[in-house]
Amino acid sequence: MSLFISNAHASAGTAAAGGGMEMLIMLAIFGLVFYFLIYRPQAKRVKEHKSLMSAMAKGDEVLTQGGLVGKITKISDDKDFIVISLNEQAEVTVQKSAVSAVLPKGTMKSL
Repeated sequence: MSLFISNAHASAGTAAAGGGMEMLIMLAIFGLVFYFLIYRPQAKRVKEHKSLMSAMAKGDEVLTQGGLVGKITKISDDKDFIVISLNEQAEVTVQKSAVSAVLPKGTMKSL
């Protein structure tokens, strides 16, 4: 008898040796659940946001992640920044990635 392994554990090792296939099936099921519940929806959101950023044009009304609503007055493609006019006096420069949604025309007037 060894110091760390009791006789009961040593004799039970041969009876539990047939569980390899069940472990692979459970691992495959876990991988599928991970793909469909976590990875796929996140990849879809990233793809939609990239298409939103590339479709922005001068004159679009946008909502930023900080909650600012304004109209795009200038787009700088080389540095990925845009200038948003909040009203007649105030303009803000933000990154394109900070835009969370493009709003329908006339949204600013209805606020």
